[in-house]
Amino acid sequence: MIRKIISKEDEEKRRKRNSIIVGIILVSIMVLSTVGYGFGTNFGQNSNSATTLNYNGYDFIYSNGLWIVNVSENTFGFASNPNEVYNISSETGILTDYSGKILYLYSENSEAESEILRNLYIISSGIIYACPEGQNCGDEIPAKSCDNNFIIIREKSETNVYSDKGCRYIEGSAENLVKITDGFLMKIIGIKK
Repeated sequence: MIRKIISKEDEEKRRKRNSIIVGIILVSIMVLSTVGYGFGTNFGQNSNSATTLNYNGYDFIYSNGLWIVNVSENTFGFASNPNEVYNISSETGILTDYSGKILYLYSENSEAESEILRNLYIISSGIIYACPEGQNCGDEIPAKSCDNNFIIIREKSETNVYSDKGCRYIEGSAENLVKITDGFLMKIIGIKK
């Protein structure tokens, strides 16, 4: 292939023109990015400030995917709003039952487990994974009985929340366990009656 001979002046003009075009494109991208970020931030702030809910005298604010509420100088966060959670009619205990104590936890559902960890970790003196007595969970996880402060979350076909000595059982289908767990937590915190 034969290449066309171009004078140095023409080569310099083409290089300058290409530099100017690339510069204009880069400046446009930076300006549009800044404007887009500004609008995106304002839209996000408007939607967060409008998403509040008052339930039984408690103000819930929806932020970063959680319903946040302050109760007795503690901040709690739930995946479900209080209108969506299961009503728990059985005895669950109260928040002081977990305050300053080691809490043992067994869960067959990671999302429901996260609800317990997020909300009771600040109240308890620590949460330790444990295995219900008589069940094989491996050598690394200690077996505990209902003589301990123990929450057991199980995937079952029927919804059931009940207590047996020091154990609190939260049972239900995988798709409902988070709402059941949130209902349990809101009851022990005192949000739900």
